[in-house]
Amino acid sequence: MHRQPVVFEVNTRVWLGEVSTRLGAPVRLDTVPDVEWDALLPPGVDVVWLMGVWERSPFGRAVALDDPSLRASWDDALPGWSDADVLGSPYCVHRYAVDPALGGDIGLTTARIKLLARGIGLWLDLVPNHVAPDHPWVTEHPEAFVRGTPEDLARDPVGFLAVGDTVVARGRDPYFPPWPDVVQLDAFSAAARRLTVDTLKTIAERADGVRCDMAMLLLDDVFARTWGQRDRSPMAQEFWAEVIASVRVDHPQFTLVAEAYWDREPDLLRLGFDACYDKRLYDRLAGQDLDGVRAHLGAAASYQEQTVRFLENHDEPRAAATFPPAERQRACSVVLATLPGTTLWHDGQLDGRRVRLPVFLARRPAERLDPGLRQFHEALLAAAPSVRLDGGEWALCAMEGWPGNDGDRRLLAWTWTAGARRSLVVVNLSERTASAHVRLPWPDLAGRTVVLSDVLDGQVFERSGDDLDGFGLYVELPAWGHHVLLSKLSG
Repeated sequence: MHRQPVVFEVNTRVWLGEVSTRLGAPVRLDTVPDVEWDALLPPGVDVVWLMGVWERSPFGRAVALDDPSLRASWDDALPGWSDADVLGSPYCVHRYAVDPALGGDIGLTTARIKLLARGIGLWLDLVPNHVAPDHPWVTEHPEAFVRGTPEDLARDPVGFLAVGDTVVARGRDPYFPPWPDVVQLDAFSAAARRLTVDTLKTIAERADGVRCDMAMLLLDDVFARTWGQRDRSPMAQEFWAEVIASVRVDHPQFTLVAEAYWDREPDLLRLGFDACYDKRLYDRLAGQDLDGVRAHLGAAASYQEQTVRFLENHDEPRAAATFPPAERQRACSVVLATLPGTTLWHDGQLDGRRVRLPVFLARRPAERLDPGLRQFHEALLAAAPSVRLDGGEWALCAMEGWPGNDGDRRLLAWTWTAGARRSLVVVNLSERTASAHVRLPWPDLAGRTVVLSDVLDGQVFERSGDDLDGFGLYVELPAWGHHVLLSKLSG
């Protein structure tokens, strides 16, 4: 597996439902034919994230079915849906047990074996902030939850819930009302930390990595700001420092990834996570903030290697809807595929699907797919390892324009260097033709000939190393154009 892997997110229930429809019989993770695994996974994928394998809460499903705003979102995404299409949220966990509809533990074990045979790892989910009210922990370990009193429940029935004889707080973050279908784990409780460690160790026995949902909510200062009015005091160690250190004792190679927002990524990395979501880059690409993108890529490469970069996932709108036209989506995909860091791709993204499916639903609508976009993405992912040189040095290139030309503000370029192996990526992230001189960080060009071959369209460019050393590489690209070049030196 590559040091900075390519991850492919799959909505497990939706995918198995579509396989079952094609085959005319129910299919579980342990009965998926090899041909379906091969059809699912594009070339170049290192890890599959099977999203939504844990048992979903019947309580949470009932709450969801009674929510008018959720029903409206289902109407938009899947007109004509029925109650049978509603599974409940995979992030309202009933138990950390593989859903029997997916084949239970045998199904997951079989899936992992199938993936390993293809050289592909497996990631699963953890929801550290909350569980469903009908999760066994609520009655077996009430001390692990933020609890209230009967007076709290009477005063604030939106924020609290009675489970048996215990009043517990509903899960929340500090900026929004409580979520009605989940209850809040207590980050300052030894019991909650112990349960989290045990759960992560169990997951580590089943998978190669885990994506921790909304991980920043368990940072001590965030948790104190959210729940400090309940007279809670931080423990000797930060929640994540204690939890991750305990997991690493038995599973030192297990990958822990944080879904993170609010620019709290450095804090989570400091506490032991291997990588964090890079929502900031996504926002800047989506907003066409090219100066912001350039500044963002000015961070140290060692930090960028600990990011998870994406153009969509199950929480974001589809890339085809966010980055129109298709040429813009292709340009942003080139950016994603060739930067340092883990890259995250979402099932349907490569085909140009435009409907963001709520995670509550078991099936997605029929859409017109774009075979040309699929072909482009498959070629890009297959070529990415030869461009994003594993173990190589990444560098952002300086750009130079000239009076009357602002192309250097609209082009981005970077190189990868690993000894004699070198690559160069140049992308025009604008709707107009752009040109500039790209300064290459290669000190040995003088007196040599440089041959640059584009791995996506087959173009070959031969340039004088003296000219490149003196003036830089002149590049002119149409709107949303790009070069993904491998370099060879001669002479």
